[in-house]
Amino acid sequence: MQNQENGEGLCLQQLEALVKMVPTKEEELKLCSYKGEVDELGSAEKFLRAVVGVPFAFQRAEAMLYRETFEDEVVHLRNSFSMLEEACKELKSSRLFLKLLEAVLKTGNRMNVGTIRGGAKAFKLDALLKLSDVKGTDGKTTLLHFVVQEISRSEGIRVSDSIMGRIMNQRTNKNRTAEEIDEDHRRMGLDLVSGLNTELRNVKKTATIDMEGIVSSVSNLRDGLGGLKCLASEKLKGDEDNRAFVSSMSSFLRYGERSLEELREDEKRVMGRVGEIAEYFHGDVRGDDKNPLRIFVIVRDFLGMLDLVCRELRCVRVPNSPSPLAPFR
Repeated sequence: MQNQENGEGLCLQQLEALVKMVPTKEEELKLCSYKGEVDELGSAEKFLRAVVGVPFAFQRAEAMLYRETFEDEVVHLRNSFSMLEEACKELKSSRLFLKLLEAVLKTGNRMNVGTIRGGAKAFKLDALLKLSDVKGTDGKTTLLHFVVQEISRSEGIRVSDSIMGRIMNQRTNKNRTAEEIDEDHRRMGLDLVSGLNTELRNVKKTATIDMEGIVSSVSNLRDGLGGLKCLASEKLKGDEDNRAFVSSMSSFLRYGERSLEELREDEKRVMGRVGEIAEYFHGDVRGDDKNPLRIFVIVRDFLGMLDLVCRELRCVRVPNSPSPLAPFR
């Protein structure tokens, strides 16, 4: 029992089971005041009676369980913060995503020319999710189809005009019609646009993060460390029988305090960047504090819509005759 009293020797499963067995005050009083034959008690009662005889036994178990799970919790939180940071970088540095936003803004202004909504300089990202609600004359083709067609063609031309593109064109375009070349540009551009789902992969992952859960985890780690410090530095301090346990936990406390300080710095830095990216793309969001990661949810949902439209457009060839996209031009 000596190793267990020192904070060693119990595995994670045993510690979890022990913590769940914490008796109520009334149960503990009955066990401590029991005067009958020990053999008359059940195995669980015998075990609990022995455990409650150890000073602060269950608080020790909670402290040991905290230490056992601490590193996994810290790693999980650091990975979440790292993912958030990468998502911010992806959104800010994605040239194609910015081009898409520009194309949406230009299309909206063309549609609203002559109205009070014409000539807009920006728009809320929520509007991206409404692009599929505006339909053409066929009732199927949407404003998002039009935007993707426009940017796909321009991106295809951009790649085709690059040095490598010109070299390939000299080899393949000799006997091709203008319509065939235009179709190549469109399909080349579609490949680029659909690649946004890969380019913004951390944005999509970040959309699934439970920010309240992260904040709660950091708070729980802080509270747990405070409880462990109270146990080792106050309740058991000076007791010779508990010296080994206190020494073991004191060493862990120093490590835990450093780790938590680093976590707090990570949280502060990353949430600052999340706020900056949200304001950059979404305007003043200080009043929208219910979900600070909402911008990533919007972009993830938009990328899902974008992927569907790209797959649909790959299956069709743009006709020369008037198309249902004409009203958007």
